[in-house]
Amino acid sequence: MTVAIEMGHTTAGAPGALDLEELLATRLLVQGNSGSGKSHLLRRLLEQSAPWVQQTIIDPEGDFVSLGERFGHLVIDAEEHTERGLQSAGERARIHRVSTVLNLEGLDAENQMRRAAAFLGGLFEVARDHWYPMLVVVDEAQLFAPAVAGEVSDEARKLSLGAMTNLMCRGRKRGLAGIIATQRLAKLAKNVAAEASNFLMGRTFLDIDMARAADLLGMERRQAEAFRDLERGQFMALGPALSRRPLGLRIGPTDTSPRNGTPRLMPLPEAALEDARAIILAAPPPEIVRPQRRSSPDLLDQLMAAKSAALEIRPEPVEPPISAEDLAERRERVDRVLRAVLAQPDAGFRVIGVLYQEFVVRCRIEGLASVVPDLPEFRRMLTRARAGLGSDMAGDDAWQDVSVRASLLPEDMQGVFMMIARAAKEGWPCPSDAAIARAYGSHSLRRARRLLTYIEEQGLIVCQLDGTGRRTVTLVELAWATAPGDPNAAEAEQGRLAV
Repeated sequence: MTVAIEMGHTTAGAPGALDLEELLATRLLVQGNSGSGKSHLLRRLLEQSAPWVQQTIIDPEGDFVSLGERFGHLVIDAEEHTERGLQSAGERARIHRVSTVLNLEGLDAENQMRRAAAFLGGLFEVARDHWYPMLVVVDEAQLFAPAVAGEVSDEARKLSLGAMTNLMCRGRKRGLAGIIATQRLAKLAKNVAAEASNFLMGRTFLDIDMARAADLLGMERRQAEAFRDLERGQFMALGPALSRRPLGLRIGPTDTSPRNGTPRLMPLPEAALEDARAIILAAPPPEIVRPQRRSSPDLLDQLMAAKSAALEIRPEPVEPPISAEDLAERRERVDRVLRAVLAQPDAGFRVIGVLYQEFVVRCRIEGLASVVPDLPEFRRMLTRARAGLGSDMAGDDAWQDVSVRASLLPEDMQGVFMMIARAAKEGWPCPSDAAIARAYGSHSLRRARRLLTYIEEQGLIVCQLDGTGRRTVTLVELAWATAPGDPNAAEAEQGRLAV
């Protein structure tokens, strides 16, 4: 049965229908400058499809919370929950088929990205038995899948961009139909926008955005000028769920409205200038001076303060030049410190910034403050260490080609590739899914298998299974191959890969 929902009317006055089943298979991109009517379009789409399909809305401004009162959506205030809690909420929402609104209002950009990524991850990682059809609407998608790095941390951007990429590139097989809306196509990551097959393009003024919109719609560049003439609530529609040719569409009315309506002109209050002066320039209320709570002494701060005081009294001695032998010995000690940090049970799942802080403190305790690497170098050391490589082995000529090939992958995947390369070079069994997941910093065995598939798709490895289900991985062009290994083996059985 085909389900057609009415979005409004075409410029010719005919009903403008959207094929909901086709939309679930092909995804949708909505673009238009501020004031073009994007949020109104999304609200119309959500209201019309609410009786037919489960929905979730990633709402950065709290515009869609009113859907809860009219259509029964569960409103989740992200500010009140941890990332882990939101991931669990996403999983449970899919399992119990509850429509939700993730309200990100009140959070800064970085925390919006982190919490949205966690919630989308929960939707994405749910077991196959619960892959029910679902519309996933992301308003202001350029905030969660930016084309270039902004002021947020690289980690937050990577988490959010990865979640959005999964939604648009791999969500279809899991029943997730991504609907993303953006003010600026030029600010949206191209690999996310390119996965949509349906488009609703609203009023756009900037040349770069018009050019990208015209490219997506298959129009000539000179035809893109028409986007400037579109009225509020009027969109150009194209796609298998909408129309096979560009079609003008005016969005119909909605039953609900945002909490904060569009500001309208209203007359100023009548007040005498003297009254206004008295009100505006009145003395500020007195400040309430609260006694500062004395914090507990920090031992490390005291030690550093004592060291600084001693240095002020006593001139700093000039260290003699370090010989090559001493430098090599210190690097070996730094490697031992790093291995000690990674030996902790939860080290594989902690963020790099926390690991680096602990690493620096341990180096200072060992008297290695003069050779502590900076954070970028620590990231490279961490990649090698998770692959079971020390500084001496990583500098071997035989590993130069491996390092070049690893650089073709995203940074967080390079350690996994190098771990597999080492197992292949030494003739060890192929690492298990558990070992690969830990090297990647994940608990998900399914993610580990997808990671191997991705590396194989890049043409770097070839994976094979024998008749007993054991896996062999061969590095392309290097002729290195692992011994057969059980993918389901416990991680402890892979211990000999560690240095």
